[in-house]
Amino acid sequence: MFPADRPRRLRSTKALRRLVAETSLEPRHLVLPMFVADGIGAPREISSMPGVYQHTLDTLRAAATEAVKAGVGGLMLFGVPRPEDKDAAGSGATDPDGILNRGLRALRDELGDATVLMADTCLDEFTSHGHCGVLTADGTVDNDATLTRYVDMAVAQAESGAHLLGPSGMMDGQVAAIREGLDDAGHADIGILAYAAKYASAFYGPFREAVGSTLEGDRRTYQQDPANRRESLREVDLDLEEGADIVMVKPAMSYLDVLREVADMSTVPVAAYQISGEYSMITAAAQNGWIDRDAAILESLLSIRRAGADIVLTYWAAEVAARL
Repeated sequence: MFPADRPRRLRSTKALRRLVAETSLEPRHLVLPMFVADGIGAPREISSMPGVYQHTLDTLRAAATEAVKAGVGGLMLFGVPRPEDKDAAGSGATDPDGILNRGLRALRDELGDATVLMADTCLDEFTSHGHCGVLTADGTVDNDATLTRYVDMAVAQAESGAHLLGPSGMMDGQVAAIREGLDDAGHADIGILAYAAKYASAFYGPFREAVGSTLEGDRRTYQQDPANRRESLREVDLDLEEGADIVMVKPAMSYLDVLREVADMSTVPVAAYQISGEYSMITAAAQNGWIDRDAAILESLLSIRRAGADIVLTYWAAEVAARL
């Protein structure tokens, strides 16, 4: 009449639960995405992402230093140029004096090798049309012409101090092109964190505000269809063959099934990006008193780790690292 198996025994105290926990969350697992904006005199809060800011160079250095002291594993930097500095080719992305390259130099000068400095290697923030590549006359993204721009951008970022480059445009062959370009330029030690499985998600909305996006249309011809799973494994395989040092799934929370499969087959570390919409949903629900904010944050990050992520990019990285 009574159960022979009693799994509850191992849940009976906090110490027991900690002893048998299968998944851990440590500061080193967390990467903080940061935004540095040109032409602003003070940090500017992103209205759809309360608590996240576009930084000046000075406040970027201060916030990055605080995050590193908290123990985060790395920083991922995005640049926000002035609207008048955008053009069809995204010239600001390869300009040594462009805001992203200046931000990378500022952080490398400030922090040296105390953290892993990552750069967003994509043109969308810098193009007047908001797409991740060069457009043809009919308005479609020219894959191969875009690769040439990515190589130039990658070399500029390496020379500005990045340790890892994050090609996120989902162009075919982008990892191979960047790897060859870096090696030819004498940057064989610079790694590639490949956005291998990046979906055309509805949850990117707040990020568009964060980077001042001028996107016309959508990115469904190059980012993955949310309906597809096998396609991700093919993309990951290709990036691994092309020399990716780390592969990433983006978004994280709506794609934990994909993340688990990628983690099971990858021969390199796996990252996942808890994106802006995921951040904003939890924040908004907590502000309305519907959920326990701190508990929800930790549970969401633990679920991403449990699904197989070695590295989690999250806007809560510094806060959670300090709490842990």
